[in-house]
Amino acid sequence: MGATTTLSAESLLRRLEWRVVRRLDGRLQGDYRTLFRGAGLDFTDLREYVPGDDLRHIEWNVTARLDEPYVREFVEDRELTAWLLLDHSASMGFGPVDRQKDLVLAEVATTLAHVLTRGGSRVGAVVMDTGVDLVIPPASGRNQVLRIAKTLLDRREARTLEDLNRREATNRERGTSRLLPGVRRALGRRTRAGVPAPSGTVTDLGVLLAAAYGIARRRSLLLVVSDFISADGWEAPLSRLARRHEVVAIQVVDPRESELPDAGGVYVEDVETGEQIFVDTSDVAFRARLAAAAESRQADLEARARKAGVDLYPVRTDDDLVRSLLRISELRRRRRR
Repeated sequence: MGATTTLSAESLLRRLEWRVVRRLDGRLQGDYRTLFRGAGLDFTDLREYVPGDDLRHIEWNVTARLDEPYVREFVEDRELTAWLLLDHSASMGFGPVDRQKDLVLAEVATTLAHVLTRGGSRVGAVVMDTGVDLVIPPASGRNQVLRIAKTLLDRREARTLEDLNRREATNRERGTSRLLPGVRRALGRRTRAGVPAPSGTVTDLGVLLAAAYGIARRRSLLLVVSDFISADGWEAPLSRLARRHEVVAIQVVDPRESELPDAGGVYVEDVETGEQIFVDTSDVAFRARLAAAAESRQADLEARARKAGVDLYPVRTDDDLVRSLLRISELRRRRRR
């Protein structure tokens, strides 16, 4: 299995180099500073503040002397240290069979690690499931990219096999489908009578973010990749990180988390907690409530991230990765104007 997984990592990287990185190079001319604002910054000049500038770059001495706000301008140093903060919890296994969220996680992490190390940067990774259980120290080079890719693919394969075995037994007894992480909490439906109490736990993203604060001690670029399906309380550690580091938050989402197909009455399971409920997917009112709950949750997530000083950039399982990354680049460019 080890050799097969290594080849799978190599295959993934080669596919991304051909289908993603090559196209990004053509659009960005290799200048990934529009995607990632570097943590190694050289001061070059001062200019007057304009709305939207990063308040952390205000030059207070000059501002006080001239009675007008001024900000420092920088040139990014390509050789920086970057950390990938990766959420590999149970809800990341949701999505279409050929491109679940954990595969998108592997694609995003591998692509980011590749373009950063190719520019001379060192990249490390912190991976969590129910808690932080793996730290890959920063390094550069292709082998480091393959190590990160292999780690994520290994975990995905192991969880898929375990999940399939468990669901075979469950489906024979109950006809349960795997759907909608957090649906019980969002809609408040009753659980199926006779189903055992859930044994799982809800992911706490704050654990990953708090751990990163102790791991990344020097100012770095932090790339958080998660679906942000989490217990409350992650905003405080995210805000703390944003005061020390440059933080980019990428939210992996699947459209079926907010848009159910009309499949009649089915039992569904919360993949985080194991809780099961019966829903009638042909009920138009039910589907409308689900869509409204998802829209409200997304607006709340974005508001809380902004309050922490970080923008949230969605990447969908049904979207082209190049298009998603270019969209992030454009949004970050506008934000820095």
